[in-house]
Amino acid sequence: MAAKTPYQHRNPIIRYALLTLGWVSFALGMIGLLLPVVPTSPFLLLSAACFLRSSPRFYFWLTEHRWWGRYIRYFLDGQGIPRRIKALILCMLWIMILSSAFLIVKIMWVSVTMIIIAGAVSVYIIRLPEPQE
Repeated sequence: MAAKTPYQHRNPIIRYALLTLGWVSFALGMIGLLLPVVPTSPFLLLSAACFLRSSPRFYFWLTEHRWWGRYIRYFLDGQGIPRRIKALILCMLWIMILSSAFLIVKIMWVSVTMIIIAGAVSVYIIRLPEPQE
C-alpha cells in the first residue's frame, strides 16, 4: 500500500508542470544510479511528491515498483531507511567525498567544506529510523 492517497491538483497547468517536474526528477534519479556524484534518493522522493499531486497512476507505479518502491514507501511513511541501505549509502558517500577531497587538495577550504557536509549528511542518515523488515 502506498504512503498517501494521491490528490490530483485541479489546475491543469500546475498538474502538467508537476508531472513534467516529476519525470525530470525521476530521470535525474536514474542518472544518479549510474553517476556516483548525482544523488538518487532526493530525486526519486521529489518525483513521488510531484506524482502524488499530478498523476495517481505514476505515483502508484513509482511507490509500488519492485526495485525501489519499498524504500520510497518506508521513507514516506516515516519508517526510515533499512540498516543495509544505510551502510551502502554511507560507504558510497565517504568513498566519493574523500576521493573528491583528495583530488582537490589545492583548494583546501573546498575539501574541508565537503568533508563537513558529508559528516552532517552521515549524522542525518544514521539518525533516521530503521523499519522492521
